[in-house]
Amino acid sequence: MRYFCLATAILVLGFASTAMAHFGMAIPTTPVVEDQDEATVTVELSFSHPMEMAGMSLAKPKSVHVVVDGVAEDISSTLQSAKVMEHDAWSVRYTVKRPGVYAFVMEPEPYWEPAEDCFIIHYTKTYVAAFGEEEGWDVPVGLKTEIVPLTRPFGNYAGNVFQGRVMLDGQPVPNAEVEVEYYNRDGKYAAPNEYMVTQVIKADDNGVFTYGIPFAGWWGFAALTTSGEQMNREGEDKNVELGAVLWMEFVSPASK
Repeated sequence: MRYFCLATAILVLGFASTAMAHFGMAIPTTPVVEDQDEATVTVELSFSHPMEMAGMSLAKPKSVHVVVDGVAEDISSTLQSAKVMEHDAWSVRYTVKRPGVYAFVMEPEPYWEPAEDCFIIHYTKTYVAAFGEEEGWDVPVGLKTEIVPLTRPFGNYAGNVFQGRVMLDGQPVPNAEVEVEYYNRDGKYAAPNEYMVTQVIKADDNGVFTYGIPFAGWWGFAALTTSGEQMNREGEDKNVELGAVLWMEFVSPASK
């Protein structure tokens, strides 16, 4: 796997080890609200290696917002501590009151990764569609970097093709690298080899990438770039990896 921070080769017991991909995570209790009984949505916020179910501790996020019809509401005050994959995590609860497409976005505090000798900031987003509304999902929500869906980010079957555009400072990122992982929450799947843990895609000259979803569940897409600004650590300037992360659920058809 290729990373935008300084690559570090680590030898453990004489064997080369490939670093695992990091993913900010935002997983709602449901991506579709159809009646009032589902109107209060809990979004679980964490930081992990989702395919291998290897958690990392997430410091209290810098901010959490919900964006609907272009208006952002800060819901950081509702953050509650939680545990995900046996590590420190957070959750927010939000009650949907009217039809709309709700984007939940998390900006974390910078995470120092010694193995890559850089800081990591993953701007993480997921969508919840409510009461039949499905307008506005293709509009940027204004993050430093984000994946703007070109395929509706809810109501998708496993086997569908997903397309998104990688944006940085409001502009498409040509040839952006996108990492893809499955949230192996139930431990149902095992990767045949280390190359299969994280799928890797290159976007085109317009920042657009395409991925076919092989099986049902929650899938994360992380588009990685390097910030033009560095951060200081112990007197040294270090690179900052910026991640535009998007989580979506793909489902199997229900049997009659």
